[in-house]
Amino acid sequence: MRRADRLFHIIQLIRGRRLTTAAFLAQRLEVSERTIYRDVSDLLAQGVPIEGAAGVGYRLGAGFDLPPMMFTHEEAKALVASVRLAQVWLDPALGTSAQDALGKILSVLPAEARAAAESLAVFAPHGGLSGPAQRTLQTLREAVQARDKVFIQYRDLNEKASERTLRPLGCFYWGKVWTLAAWCETRQDFRSFRVDRITYVRRLDERFRDEPGRTLADLVRIDEARAREQGWIP
Repeated sequence: MRRADRLFHIIQLIRGRRLTTAAFLAQRLEVSERTIYRDVSDLLAQGVPIEGAAGVGYRLGAGFDLPPMMFTHEEAKALVASVRLAQVWLDPALGTSAQDALGKILSVLPAEARAAAESLAVFAPHGGLSGPAQRTLQTLREAVQARDKVFIQYRDLNEKASERTLRPLGCFYWGKVWTLAAWCETRQDFRSFRVDRITYVRRLDERFRDEPGRTLADLVRIDEARAREQGWIP
């Protein structure tokens, strides 16, 4: 990679993260941390407002930007592939927004890059989430974002029906199945629910706050501890 390209990538990587360490940059760009320190120093000398320090991390100061549409052919192809998959496996609102965003990006790409991206022979045929499951996923995702409790009717793998009031914490995609991670107020514990087995969902006019022992971070810590006990992760 040319040094000019590396400097550009450093700015892009720092811009895309809250705090970026030299170790992360060195790994992504396949150079030494010493090279990163030298490059950051040169960018500062050129007036790029990079804040932070070696050993702590870097972030880009306010008021600095670069043209956002400088994509390589492969990056443009990756965007097209991602949106095609998204439209099959995301909820309708996100799928539509992804397609609209892609259209805006493609409209300002050079003709050659646009043609290469649009001709990508990677497709996601219909057969992903069903219409009802997509609508359920959208309701749950919006409830997670708004911190709204939800009421659901659920049918488990044994066809046993139940009703729950939940604090929705996050939606997780497992390849062909979406699950909702939640704090179940009925069971007073964490539970996961397959989105395609939720037969009814309603957002409630009741918001929730993070409480110790009932957050997504708490659930992640519990799952990691269990995985270590089982020997799934070191």
